[in-house]
Amino acid sequence: MSERDNEANRFSARAVRYARVGANVGGVAARIAGTRLLGLEGRNLSNAEALAKALGGLKGPIMKVAQLVATIPDVVPPEYAAELQKLQSQAPPMGPAFVKRRMMAELGPQWRTRFAEFDLKPAAAASLGQVHRATTHDGVPVACKLQYPDMESAVEADIVQLDILFALHRRMDPVIDTTEIAKEIGARVREELDYVREAKHIALYRAMLAETSDVRVPALEAGLSTRRLLTMHWLEGDRILDHKRDGQEARDRISTAMFHAWWRPFSHHGVIHGDPHLGNYTVFSEDGAPQGINLLDYGCIRIFPPSFVGGVVDLYRGLLENDQARVIHAYETWGFKGLTKELVDTLNIWARFIYGPLLEDRTRRIAEDVSPAEYGRKQAFQVHQALKKRGPVTVPREFVFMDRAAIGLGGVFLHLDAGLNFHRLFEQEIENFSTEHVAAVQSKALDRAGLAAAH
Repeated sequence: MSERDNEANRFSARAVRYARVGANVGGVAARIAGTRLLGLEGRNLSNAEALAKALGGLKGPIMKVAQLVATIPDVVPPEYAAELQKLQSQAPPMGPAFVKRRMMAELGPQWRTRFAEFDLKPAAAASLGQVHRATTHDGVPVACKLQYPDMESAVEADIVQLDILFALHRRMDPVIDTTEIAKEIGARVREELDYVREAKHIALYRAMLAETSDVRVPALEAGLSTRRLLTMHWLEGDRILDHKRDGQEARDRISTAMFHAWWRPFSHHGVIHGDPHLGNYTVFSEDGAPQGINLLDYGCIRIFPPSFVGGVVDLYRGLLENDQARVIHAYETWGFKGLTKELVDTLNIWARFIYGPLLEDRTRRIAEDVSPAEYGRKQAFQVHQALKKRGPVTVPREFVFMDRAAIGLGGVFLHLDAGLNFHRLFEQEIENFSTEHVAAVQSKALDRAGLAAAH
């Protein structure tokens, strides 16, 4: 990279983005405020649809932010979450001429000579960039993830605008303090722009899952990667949803791999993949049968303090053994303040939902008669109603992607109609667990990958 970064966070680019996002979202905010001033209900479906329509015309980070907000239980009213979840983060792909200019900016004027083949037509397009298939001179198929221009400025502008969405909810139903949630979303979306960091995440996951045969992590082509271009080995696979009609054994094998991909890094290293979108996984097969999953995207990775992981295990053990003192200790470890019996009982509604499949030593579905889109909504509503009597409650920021990932993982199990003994799978992951061991293993792994520990 040159010393001068022409795409750094620029005021001029932010100003343009402020204008576009502010005009679209601000109009809906005014409409909702107006209905409330007239004594009408601001939380209605037409307002939710208007907000989704306004955001739908804005490509880029605000789409990712809106989708994040929609998948975090109870941050916005359910009718708003339902509409925001319908948004597609697919941005219009960059054309061939534009791709050439972007590649030249990252790898120099002779960029094309660095590849044996390079497809200018994107294989996939998302909210922050697009992916191109290519082949190295060694004959290795690769995926080139190329960031759209001026994304840093757009992200900074959109994170500021995010507070408009949260302000709407605070005015209508202020039972959850969203301050920490906003900070967490901002931090993770900023990290997704840094492909140098994402390359380190790939190295971390290759180490953490090196002995997990049913989860594959791509190798990195470091010489063909920059801050805004990430080149990885292409992993062949099918979409997860292509396997919905497979036999039970095949679907359970894929689901077990998903469980390993999520819980193994967390229980041993305090790391989770915070974006359980179906597009971030494919299924690899051997001898014509699905054997596991390819984990494709490493932008949204959350590193936790070992004490937080200890809290997760303590809460599991406390619920399993009906040990109230251990349950309270877990909540205190995570940073919940002012814990009364009533508040603990309310938090346990959500805890028993998340931990429910892990507590029963039997083969079972993740849930009965619930669609992936509705998974967790009923329990979030129950918690919301209970908190109305005692709120507002400040949710520790670590919970944002922990809850989101758990809900997303459950959604995958629902899509596949998996029948697993989740209890035994989890017990295998936390066998001989100790926070001291997690701290030692995490420190070593992060140091090798060049990453800093969470604070």
